[in-house]
Amino acid sequence: MDWYDQHVLPHLIDLACSTKESRRQREKIVPLATGEVLEIGFGSGLNLAHYDSTRIEKIWALEPSAGMRRKAAPLVEQSALNVTFIDLPGEQIPLEDCSVDTVLVTYSLCTIPDAVAALEGMRRVLRPGGKLLFCEHGAAPDDKVRRWQERLNGPWSKVAGGCHMNRDIPKLIEAAGFNITSDSRMYIPGPKMLSYNYWGVAEALER
Repeated sequence: MDWYDQHVLPHLIDLACSTKESRRQREKIVPLATGEVLEIGFGSGLNLAHYDSTRIEKIWALEPSAGMRRKAAPLVEQSALNVTFIDLPGEQIPLEDCSVDTVLVTYSLCTIPDAVAALEGMRRVLRPGGKLLFCEHGAAPDDKVRRWQERLNGPWSKVAGGCHMNRDIPKLIEAAGFNITSDSRMYIPGPKMLSYNYWGVAEALER
């Protein structure tokens, strides 16, 4: 399974996450990033094209998969942005408290085993007034679709790198001590079980 995770899965994830529809979603949220940025689940670097380079000082690219980092390397080399990789899981952020201006997470909260712990870490490293920018897929609002998400979540997770199709993204963000200030939701084109998207902005509640 390790060979699959490192050599096959990165290509499948890159293909699934680089559709026209997902690019449009990234375009709605990534350009809002400013200053020193921590990107959780950097993947193959698909967000690089959507940053506003005039507003970015540095990007800490947290990506635990060696296969994904290899796939991202050419895009990072071509980019004018200052990118430094962090190869630890999302729950283990090796940055100091209050050290970044923006945390960006796109299509990654579905795969982190302990999403709340990871979000608490994101809250810890945000400076006062910093923003969490998120764009994720998750639990659908329709009972019929959600029932299918529950039925197929286990098998899907095994072949899709731990991806969970049924997570309530706003609930996870709020449980970690954030207040969501911008909250948008809709189905984007694609299989309904995988295409209900949440995106927006959150601020850390006072510690």
